[in-house]
Amino acid sequence: MSRIAITGQILAPRDVDSVSRPVVALGTTSVAKDWENARHQHRKAQLIYSVRGVLNCEVEDGVWIVPPQCAVWIPGDLPHAARGAGETECYCLFVEPDAAPDLPTTCCTISVSPLLRELLLKVAGFPELYPLGGREERLIATLLDELASAPVEDLHLPMPRDQRLRRLADLLLADPTDKTSKAAWAHHIGMSERSMSRLLQQQVGMSFGRWRRQLHVILALQRLTKGDSVQTVALELGYENASGFITMFRKAAGKSPARYLSDRTDSAVRATVPAIVLPDERPA
Repeated sequence: MSRIAITGQILAPRDVDSVSRPVVALGTTSVAKDWENARHQHRKAQLIYSVRGVLNCEVEDGVWIVPPQCAVWIPGDLPHAARGAGETECYCLFVEPDAAPDLPTTCCTISVSPLLRELLLKVAGFPELYPLGGREERLIATLLDELASAPVEDLHLPMPRDQRLRRLADLLLADPTDKTSKAAWAHHIGMSERSMSRLLQQQVGMSFGRWRRQLHVILALQRLTKGDSVQTVALELGYENASGFITMFRKAAGKSPARYLSDRTDSAVRATVPAIVLPDERPA
């Protein structure tokens, strides 16, 4: 298996674009220390699959969360950074753009089925220069077909480009318990409520209320996967009780926090989770 080098942080592998194969798979052993891939880009698209722990993938317009048994898809030539903390295990798949035209053209978080998982792990065991025209290439074709039909999960926190809205996002990230009204926030950042709502919808595709709920889901996943109780997380996010938090989470994620985690996490393993770090580049 080709592996990503680990020295205190996970470094970018040698130039995957120079490998003369349409698909390149890399894997890591279980990593019990913090790691980071600094902002970079490559021609090949990339899939990052989390076996254990929660990863953050940062692109210019948002933060993508990758919980266990999920993967994030990053189109080619898109600048991005990734990070993990504590006990994590992940696999990466690099794909030439013309090798899989049916795959998404934008970032997304993908749910990994048992079949897709086994295909990913199998392909990660191939030599870097696997034979063309043989069983390896046929399995890779099956993997790409499964990947193209995998369900997409809404685990993305979009970030606005406008500096006033970015300031609002920073303040809510710093204190997610803040219950300031939308009208008061608009006044605080120097906008009318209508202008703020319209611009937020244009730039992140969400209303203010939905964006704040999505923020809470993202932060909750980080804390819950670390092992915090639902009650503790609910209070940390400003809810009066666990019931209100569970209702919000179910509305946003389609299932309760306990069910969501049980579908993805081995109960014997609790990974520490990286905090959200916003992209450095903030265009006006």
